[in-house]
Amino acid sequence: MILLVIGFVLYRMGVIAPSATVDVTTVARVYPAQSLSVLNASGYIVAQRKAAVASKMTGRLTDLMVEEGSRVKKGQILARMENADTAAMAEQAQANLANARAVLKQATVERDNLELDYNRYQKLIAGGYVSQAEYDLVKTRYLRAKEAVGAALAAVGAAEAALAGARVNFDYTMIRAPFDGVVLTKNADVGDIVTPLSASATSKAAVVTLADMDSLQVEVDVSETSITLIRVGQPCDIQLDALSEKRFRGVVHAVVPTVDRSKATVLVKVRFLDKDVRMLPDMSAKVAFLSRELAAVELAPRLAVDAAAVIVRKEKNVVYRVLDNKVRETVVELGGKLGDMREVLAGVKPGDRVVLKPQGLKDGSRIQVAER
Repeated sequence: MILLVIGFVLYRMGVIAPSATVDVTTVARVYPAQSLSVLNASGYIVAQRKAAVASKMTGRLTDLMVEEGSRVKKGQILARMENADTAAMAEQAQANLANARAVLKQATVERDNLELDYNRYQKLIAGGYVSQAEYDLVKTRYLRAKEAVGAALAAVGAAEAALAGARVNFDYTMIRAPFDGVVLTKNADVGDIVTPLSASATSKAAVVTLADMDSLQVEVDVSETSITLIRVGQPCDIQLDALSEKRFRGVVHAVVPTVDRSKATVLVKVRFLDKDVRMLPDMSAKVAFLSRELAAVELAPRLAVDAAAVIVRKEKNVVYRVLDNKVRETVVELGGKLGDMREVLAGVKPGDRVVLKPQGLKDGSRIQVAER
């Protein structure tokens, strides 16, 4: 009888009360963008400007000035090919041009001299001091000299064009960056035969692969049934798996007007508004398409808890933290709503586990977490 009385007293005091089975949730840092998302999609970072840089002529690679990760400027020489033959052709074209200019100068001097004779004979023929045959001979020589100057001018033009062509061929042996970017891969090395189109296993087409890091965008596939939720210029929140501690603002750059039949999706390109030097092509990304643009104060993460974990006790907001197999009633200070969650300003910390729908519990109650 005494044992029954003791047991009843302990039960009323909660010491030997049966454990209540409860669901729990975790206090976590969330981004306000999560409550503004109208659609989520996954994709990858893709460089919109990317080039496999190669040569326009066949030759052996003699110098390679870059490696993976090198940052280069537009026009910078990335590699050189053997160019003794093209250099010799350029020198020959330069010599031909010099010779053509000398011939032009000689023809010009002769024409000017004959022009003086021709002008003098015009006066002499008018006065009857020379015969018509003598006048005609001087005139013919003068006209021939004028044509010789024209031919010399044409020869100079041809020599200049030949020199320009030779210099272009020489410049083809200098492989230059087509735009500012970063070297992603090195596809050839010194000694390799480089060709415009690789025709054998021993030749290489591309020397390096280059990407413009300022052109990085996220490309995601959106279901065709949800594409009406997307518009160009729509604000986005971007999360990179490799940089999970940070979120990036973005905006819809383009909706590609083509449907992938096999997947029933439409490609959407999202442009970064915030950049990070650690971003790399082919990084996986998650994009939340937002109903409105985020304010500056909404860019930072906030501590939040599921609204169902908060109840009012004695005009105070409380949650029940899980400590081993018991709960502790904890007063919390709440902020605004974040979708189905409430911002927590004080009282708990990230990682704390709290009971969902804690009605009927009290401080110190024994609990058992429901298995899922």
